Amino acid sequence: MLKIAMAQMEVVPGHPDVNTATILRFIEEARAKGADVVIFPEMAVPGYFLGDTWEQSAFLRDCESYGRDIIAASKDITVMFGNVAIDWQKKNNDGRVRKYNAFFIARDGELVQPDNMPYPYTIKTLMPNYREFDDTRHFFSLQKLARELGTTPSKLLSPVTLKIRGQRYRAGCLLCEDGWSDDYEFAPFELLEKAHLDFYVNISASPYTLGKNDKRNRVFGRQAREAGVPLFYVNCIGLQNNGKTVYTFDGSSTAYNEKGDVVRTLPEYEEALTVLPLAEMKDMAAEPESEEKDIAHIYRALHYGIRRFLENIHMKKIVIGISGGIDSAVAAALYAKVVGPENLLLVNMPSVFNSATTKGLSQELANNLGCQYMIIPIQESVDHTIKQLEETPMVNLGTGSETHLKVSSFVAENIQARDRSARVLAGAAAAFGGGFTCNANKAETTVGYSTLYGDQSGFLAALADLWKYQVYALAHYMNDVVYGREVVPQGIIDIVPSAELSSAQNVDEGKGDPIKYPYHDYLFRSFVERWQKATPEDVLEWYKAGTVEKNLGCEEGLVKKYFPTAADFISDLERWWNLFTGMAIAKRIQAPPILAVSRRAYGFDHREAQNGAYYTRRYRELKAELLAE
Repeated sequence: MLKIAMAQMEVVPGHPDVNTATILRFIEEARAKGADVVIFPEMAVPGYFLGDTWEQSAFLRDCESYGRDIIAASKDITVMFGNVAIDWQKKNNDGRVRKYNAFFIARDGELVQPDNMPYPYTIKTLMPNYREFDDTRHFFSLQKLARELGTTPSKLLSPVTLKIRGQRYRAGCLLCEDGWSDDYEFAPFELLEKAHLDFYVNISASPYTLGKNDKRNRVFGRQAREAGVPLFYVNCIGLQNNGKTVYTFDGSSTAYNEKGDVVRTLPEYEEALTVLPLAEMKDMAAEPESEEKDIAHIYRALHYGIRRFLENIHMKKIVIGISGGIDSAVAAALYAKVVGPENLLLVNMPSVFNSATTKGLSQELANNLGCQYMIIPIQESVDHTIKQLEETPMVNLGTGSETHLKVSSFVAENIQARDRSARVLAGAAAAFGGGFTCNANKAETTVGYSTLYGDQSGFLAALADLWKYQVYALAHYMNDVVYGREVVPQGIIDIVPSAELSSAQNVDEGKGDPIKYPYHDYLFRSFVERWQKATPEDVLEWYKAGTVEKNLGCEEGLVKKYFPTAADFISDLERWWNLFTGMAIAKRIQAPPILAVSRRAYGFDHREAQNGAYYTRRYRELKAELLAE
């Protein structure tokens, strides 16, 4: 009876030595458990998101060398693993050496060649070139190879015949995107289906995205059911990034039987190895569908991502500026679970505009966490800065004339934010021996509701891919489930969100941020996360049809509540669109790295150009029509 092991390993990007040691350890474990086959993830040797490290020939040679170590370790066991494959005699379209994203199979120290492939490995067919993926920049696809050889992908894409203990098994080998073919010109899975296989293997390096696992179970379950053979999906865990955006890889490796049922799922964010007897899978009971709420998955992604990010940069202590608001409170509760309260310093930095209410809530939060706490008032420093700016003469060196700057109330707000971050938090972090966080949420990040070199500063923006309503949900989840007690004070959850930078934002009078989160969270989400991104034209079409809330997914009645007239609605829409496509882009470019959880995170996942706001011809027609009514 053929026994197949799925090895869910942590892949450390850019460290083939570390990854190979992990692979060799898992090979020994699989062998000890009687497995005939052991499967590892896509790009298990080098990692996936490496930027232009792929252009280093020395690194490529190292990956080849470690690949040979894995092949040599395949005595009496079939090892399936992902690695970069190099054809040193050919070039990519960029003139650099030819590289393939490849699926290797080794047995008894030798590679097993797919039936029709010109190389002793399977080459990835479908190259994702959207969101965080940039495969065509570095890798040559099977499609390109087929054109080069004067043939078709369908003739090259072929199963691998395995000879194990006197039996022959035919395996269909797929690499990640090859199983997600809906929007491509052909489907590798369906091409292989004609070959009468015994099982499929999909090795993946698939970042966590909210809701992706449910969709994958539907898609891959259907594939296994229609083909009538089991499918093994093996994903890695770990943390990888492409500079501005940081991605968690959750694993969740899954085995589907020939009925399409999920019969084995490996845990999120944990290394694990499981062995399944191929012949018994059809009779295995389907695992029950998870009833966990989305926020539970988000919490695990954030906790794991923060922990691994800190480990990667060797940071053990954290400083957080807390205001008595929800974002900094949730950040504090998150980091306390990662580094421990003894390594967490919370700093409250009140000005004359901070109420006794929020100062008291900050103290309550710190008491609940049992962490380090400081209160550093900033008003004296802010006043001193304003006085210096206004009283220091500004000399025109061409004419010798003198003038003085005038600090407006808006500039004074910015000075407060910068004093808190650039002076207090930066200094406290250096003295404490750690780093300070950026606590921005996704709504604020969307429209640049933050101050450059102020509250937008920090080493990581862990909450910047969460809308405000998700931040509140996370506060409830941590109180109810993670801590099992009230850590984030209910008063912080209940209070109106406010930056408290002026008397116009007095929380005791119910005054807060200009963003109406119950509506704007969803409006901003339509700008960013819809696959066909919404523009003001789309939003005005919905307004005209009376379907704004339906299309955005927000609560019915909010448009009428917030915007009594079409002029009010249009003014609000243009205000935020101008910011989203204007100054907010400049701020996002300078923002800290963002930890991704959504289907579209800022940074490399949402590529932007600083071109300014644009309104289509149809938008201008709709605007004129609505304002004339």
